Amino acid sequence: MKNVLVLCTGNSCRSQIAEGYLRYFAGDKIKAYSAGIETHGVNPRAVEIMKQDGVDISSHTSNNIDEYLDIKFDYIITVCDNAKESCPYFPSNGVKLHYNFPDPAKANGTEDEIMMEFRKVRDMIKAYIHDFAEQYIKP
Repeated sequence: MKNVLVLCTGNSCRSQIAEGYLRYFAGDKIKAYSAGIETHGVNPRAVEIMKQDGVDISSHTSNNIDEYLDIKFDYIITVCDNAKESCPYFPSNGVKLHYNFPDPAKANGTEDEIMMEFRKVRDMIKAYIHDFAEQYIKP
């Protein structure tokens, strides 16, 4: 079983969505974790947008990267540039992958416009994690 860590700044949106899709696409072939270089709590809009796609992340917690220092990760995926810049300080020989997804928590406008941004980012992360699982986990 592979250990996969998804890193973001606050472990509230993008990394939580990615962790949910890792579990969905890779199932019991991995142990998925997500963490932030800070903890901001799980964003309720991220929970809602994932629920709309049939993935329940309501029991996820916002974790700090320091909580996982003793785990040997096979893959570390950073989903924002800020975390990527801080990632070299995380001791790991795991394969490091990066994609800078927009932060939906910074969206402005009406609730519908904000949720549209969450949906757009969710779909981007879904495609990325699906491809990751197909390329690195399922072969």
